[in-house]
Amino acid sequence: MQKSKLLINELLVEVFNHILSIEEETLRKRGIKLSMNEIHILEAIENEVEPTMSNLARKLRVTMGTLTTNINRLVEKKYVLRYQEESDRRKVLVKLDASAYPILKEHSKFHNEMIDSLFLDMNLDEDEVLIKSLENISNYFKNKY
Repeated sequence: MQKSKLLINELLVEVFNHILSIEEETLRKRGIKLSMNEIHILEAIENEVEPTMSNLARKLRVTMGTLTTNINRLVEKKYVLRYQEESDRRKVLVKLDASAYPILKEHSKFHNEMIDSLFLDMNLDEDEVLIKSLENISNYFKNKY
């Protein structure tokens, strides 16, 4: 059993690291000069129903200070706009500037290409056990953390 645990840990870490490095390299070649962290913050803003700083920090699992530093950088680079809600000045919201959308489009394109490639190369549509296992792993991490 211990051997299985070590192997699963190694595989998860390896897959995660490979995806991040390939993603970053691919997007750099496509002319995107943001870090993966910055791109994932843009993605979180795009997907958040109410993109307040506190909601984003919770979603990204970072401290408010870390998020503030990153948002400041994205505001400076003109990818994000920050504003206060009129009805409650304590609420700080962010929204994407128009310049963020082409980056998010390329990021999404990368993910689509990666998944399409997996389906072609590995016949994943025929492997329900693998897909169910990945769903279980994903649900475990969502519920645990």
